[in-house]
Amino acid sequence: MVLKALPVEPSNQPLAIGAKLRAARQAAHMTMDQTAEAAGITKGFLSRVERDLTSPSVASLVTLCQVLSLPIGELFAAPNIQLTRLADTPRISLGGDGIVERLITPRSEDRVQVLHATIEAHGRGESEQYTIDCDLEVLHISRGQLRVFIGTETFDLDTGDTLTFPGREPHTWENPSDEEAQAYWTLIPAASR
Repeated sequence: MVLKALPVEPSNQPLAIGAKLRAARQAAHMTMDQTAEAAGITKGFLSRVERDLTSPSVASLVTLCQVLSLPIGELFAAPNIQLTRLADTPRISLGGDGIVERLITPRSEDRVQVLHATIEAHGRGESEQYTIDCDLEVLHISRGQLRVFIGTETFDLDTGDTLTFPGREPHTWENPSDEEAQAYWTLIPAASR
């Protein structure tokens, strides 16, 4: 028996790692000068690497990754991309009357949660103000109107409006109109389960 090697032709397409290196540098709050100096390369070379105009040597790449505290494998890993179809999302209930809420981000995502809400005419949240266990809530009205009560303040929102507030701030809401409303609630980080 003869074992044959798989004849894979090399690709002329360079690996685009520059954007990932730039993102890691920016996340580390390092300037190009600081990064280049720490890695023992020139700022111009780093700039060309970040724009994928040149490929660093393996040694330079390893050093850059060490300087940026970036595991070298992350440069070549496929991104974790998940498609969520609204019709397939699980229904959830944070309370209230006349509302259908769906979790539209993956259940496994713990950095952020996005909820899609359909609120019927005159639907309302809890009668008592409540809090969500997250640092930040962002409420975007994609259709209709919503009135939000945060402490002693009242905010009237229309289509296209966005309200941002601390998630642990007591609040509730109501749809004051005769029309259905649709909204997106973004919770950062994801609320405790």
